Amino acid sequence: MRISCGMDNYNEQRRKQLAEFSKEQLIGMLEDAAKNWLAHDGLWFLAVEADHGMETAIKHDRTAWEKFTVIEAKRIMRRHGIEPGSGLDGLKKALQYRQYAHLNIQTIVDETENSFVFRMNDCRVQAARKRDNRPDFPCKPVGLVEYARFAETIDPRIKTECICCPPDKHPDQYYCAWKFSL
Repeated sequence: MRISCGMDNYNEQRRKQLAEFSKEQLIGMLEDAAKNWLAHDGLWFLAVEADHGMETAIKHDRTAWEKFTVIEAKRIMRRHGIEPGSGLDGLKKALQYRQYAHLNIQTIVDETENSFVFRMNDCRVQAARKRDNRPDFPCKPVGLVEYARFAETIDPRIKTECICCPPDKHPDQYYCAWKFSL
C-alpha cells in the first residue's frame, strides 16, 4: 500500500535526489531540458503548420509566446533576485537565464548608458534550417511579442526595437538583434 505524503515531501525527496548528482550532471540535465523544451516547441509548431499553414502556426505561436515569455521572466526574476523595475541591468541579467541562453550563442553590446543591443549570434533553430538548406525561419512576428513582453515584465519602462530578425536580411554574425532602451 502506498501512502501519499503530499507535494512538500515529494519536492524535498526530489531535491535530495538532485543533490546527489555532480555539477556536470546537473548542467547536462539543464541543457537537456532546454533542448527538450525547444524540440517540443518546434514539433508543436510543425504540427500546426502542417494542418493549418505557416500563417496560422505563427499566429498561434505568437499568442503562446505572449504568455510564456512573461511566465519565464517572472520565474527568472524570483530565482535570481531580479527586482521589478530593475532597468536595463535587470534585463541584461535576466536574458542570461532564459531557456535559449543554454542553447544559443548571444551577446549584449552596450550602446549608451540608456540602451544596449542584444544579438542572437547562433540560433539552434536557424542553424538547423541552414544545415538542411532551408531559408531562415520567419520568426520576427513572434520575436516582436516575445522580446517586448519579456523586457516589459522586467521593467515596464523598457522599450524594445527590432533591428533585424528573419525574414529580414541580417549579417552573417547574427540572426536577430534587438535594441532595448530606457
